[in-house]
Amino acid sequence: MNSYITQGVCSQKITFDVENEIVKNVTFYSGCPGNLQGISSLIEGMNIHEVIKRLKGIKCGFKSTSCPDQLSKALEEYLSK
Repeated sequence: MNSYITQGVCSQKITFDVENEIVKNVTFYSGCPGNLQGISSLIEGMNIHEVIKRLKGIKCGFKSTSCPDQLSKALEEYLSK
């Protein structure tokens, strides 16, 4: 299980697994429960590169980032290791 501490969003942490470049078991801690459960469900089983491509750069209101964008950052960090 990988863990990422978010910055600049309501969610405080994201945990996830990656197996053979497939994203699994994404959980957001705090934030908007329905939206974040929906995002987790939609990307379950998706290729990590596709998830990053789809979520990177999404903003939340006037914030420079969002929970989906933070997930893309978490996955990019995972790939850089």
